[in-house]
Amino acid sequence: MIIGGGIFKNYTYAMAIVNLTPDSFWKDSRTDCDGVLFRVERAVKEGAAVIDLGAQSTRPGYCEVTADEEISRLEKPLAAIKRNFGIPVSVDTYFSKCARAALDIGADMINDVWGLTHDRDMAEVIAKAGASVCIMHNAAQKLSGDIFPQIESFLKSSVNVALKAGIAKDRICLDGGIGFAKDREQNRQLLNGYERLSALGYPLLLGASRKSMFGGNVEDRLPQTVESTRLAARKKVLFVRVHDVAPNVRAIEEEYERN
Repeated sequence: MIIGGGIFKNYTYAMAIVNLTPDSFWKDSRTDCDGVLFRVERAVKEGAAVIDLGAQSTRPGYCEVTADEEISRLEKPLAAIKRNFGIPVSVDTYFSKCARAALDIGADMINDVWGLTHDRDMAEVIAKAGASVCIMHNAAQKLSGDIFPQIESFLKSSVNVALKAGIAKDRICLDGGIGFAKDREQNRQLLNGYERLSALGYPLLLGASRKSMFGGNVEDRLPQTVESTRLAARKKVLFVRVHDVAPNVRAIEEEYERN
């Protein structure tokens, strides 16, 4: 997969979560314009291959902010990251207005948690910029029954939207959407069968870091997160989106050394 000027393949890469929000569920992922360069510098030193910059929390029960508020949170930090680091930057938004602003500043990828279905202009905006996209599965209601056909159908439909808009095939990756429209058992089913999504023909991103599927308090979920990263490496998932870069990078390296 191409993100910015980088080609990512045949490995599992860490995508570092950097949230420009006051309410994201893991407090240590939150930062502001003043702290963002320190946060990104640390992530790069610890082995992150991509930065995922978010200006809106999507935790359960979150209060939505507008595209204009997202842009106001993103503009200066994104410009500063692009000015000071050569690392590709993904921007987490489902608003085409915010995506357009971010891409104009220099973002390399849009990470859309609604898989191009929330905003009908999103795919065209990404295509026009020649950018990459992560298409995530989501739904208005929790899934029931066999989850895999439903997830696969959604992702196939969204991929068709992307291709029709002109997004290049080698700039698309897919995310099964752990924690979105699924209960704990469904999330576990998805994680354990994640490689099934590879049959769609696109590289995968796994976002399981510190999520409630692991139970307990968010502060105590690092060991389970690292195990999910090990599983992702064994399943040849291309990206793991994580809060804690160093331990997850070590886990990836150890899995590839074994195999």
